[in-house]
Amino acid sequence: MTPRIDILTLFPEALNAMLGTSITGNALQRGIFELNCVQIRDFTVNRQRQVDDYPYGGGMGMLMQADPLFRAWESVCAGRHVHTVLMSAQGHPYTQQDARRLSLCDRLCLVCGHYEGVDRRFIDECVDEEISLGDFVMTGGEIPAAAVVDSIVRLLPGTLADESCYVEESHWNGLLEYPQYTRPEVWHGRAVPPVLLSGHRENIRKWRRAEALKTTRERRPDLFEKLSLSDEDRALLSSSPEDL
Repeated sequence: MTPRIDILTLFPEALNAMLGTSITGNALQRGIFELNCVQIRDFTVNRQRQVDDYPYGGGMGMLMQADPLFRAWESVCAGRHVHTVLMSAQGHPYTQQDARRLSLCDRLCLVCGHYEGVDRRFIDECVDEEISLGDFVMTGGEIPAAAVVDSIVRLLPGTLADESCYVEESHWNGLLEYPQYTRPEVWHGRAVPPVLLSGHRENIRKWRRAEALKTTRERRPDLFEKLSLSDEDRALLSSSPEDL
């Protein structure tokens, strides 16, 4: 079954443009997944196509109304349960593990919030989880939704040339990625590490593992503390590039 992602949004044209290019665009053209961007305003019941109103109790800003969102959500679910995610500053921080988990969904519905948020009743009735890209606030949920789709689609079989394209990247196994280099061999007086030119696959593997460990320890000690280090890992951490 081809995975399908529905996005409820006020700006379907923007999302189609963003996700219709590069790797996600190629995956769409090849039928690896289906994308359906739904205009929430199409499910309003007044001439103004109004989707927001003032919050009860007062306060600044407007809230997205529950009913247009529910009608849009109901149209894509068609009577079946579809895992529904609200892009929200109150959600849990998105991680690579979330991307792996969501990539296994046959159907997924992403809801793009706007204004001061969404009527809580819609969240309580229809939303399975809330996701945030980080501890900051954005104007709307379209950019976060596009980021989530991109991170999911690149994990779908056939999107990338080989599994190694993502299993060795940052966050896949709790590590940040090792440094990478390309031609020329020397640039601005900076040379590619000799081990990468050696052709010795085992030494290259050890160097990359050592650099990933050291980079994670330096930049993300919170991630490093969660690692279960092997005897080889401990030896690599105490090694220098000249040892390989």
